[in-house]
Amino acid sequence: MAYAQPAAANYYTTPSNPTPRQRGYRLCDKCGAIEQPNMRFRLCGGCMTTQYCSPECQKSHWPSHKAICQHTSSQISTSKQQTMGAGVNDDIVKGLRKFTSAHSTLLGWAGFQALQLKRMPANIRQHALLIELRYQPNTDSLRRFALKSTHIVPRSYVTDSDPLVGEDILRREDRCRRNGGIGTAVIIIQCGEISQVMPVEVDSPSKITWDTREDWAAVLGHFVDSGRIDFKPISTTSRG
Repeated sequence: MAYAQPAAANYYTTPSNPTPRQRGYRLCDKCGAIEQPNMRFRLCGGCMTTQYCSPECQKSHWPSHKAICQHTSSQISTSKQQTMGAGVNDDIVKGLRKFTSAHSTLLGWAGFQALQLKRMPANIRQHALLIELRYQPNTDSLRRFALKSTHIVPRSYVTDSDPLVGEDILRREDRCRRNGGIGTAVIIIQCGEISQVMPVEVDSPSKITWDTREDWAAVLGHFVDSGRIDFKPISTTSRG
């Protein structure tokens, strides 16, 4: 399908340097606050996936977060030992964490489009988006990964194989639905044997003005391969 304009408002625009960090798309895992330009979220140092708006929220959430945090850290350590050399694996593990954080808006948008959540919200409970990356050593930390392929897989790919991660996804899903959303989209970012699960809490499709796009994979590849983290989704709807 051909489109009159790209899916990103700045698709053809060369970003200024340094590229501004994306803000406003993450939730504090304790209080649910939305990240803002003047509110720098902090990642859990153990699993590097859970984020908090303050040290107080991080501290008070630790008793319930401890199990999944230690489990995630243990799995990452096991993957490092079973695959390539330790030095390369360290780079991949650290790189995937930074990649997921830096591209949070792009990955969330790609998951929304790939699972066709605007047309079929129920897909959020059945499917997940698997993004395979190729590692390429580079002095620029934002260009150490290139898009290899994408796949739609059963959500059980994650939830059944790792019950503890599944429980954490369900916890987020319950919170999202209580707030009027449709649930948690599961995005798996993988490079070799090392992977990062990114749960994205999705608002009601009626409140999202993004158009349905079938060229999402090409857009994902454009921003990932060029090392750009300034993705800005656009809408051509009357409410966009």
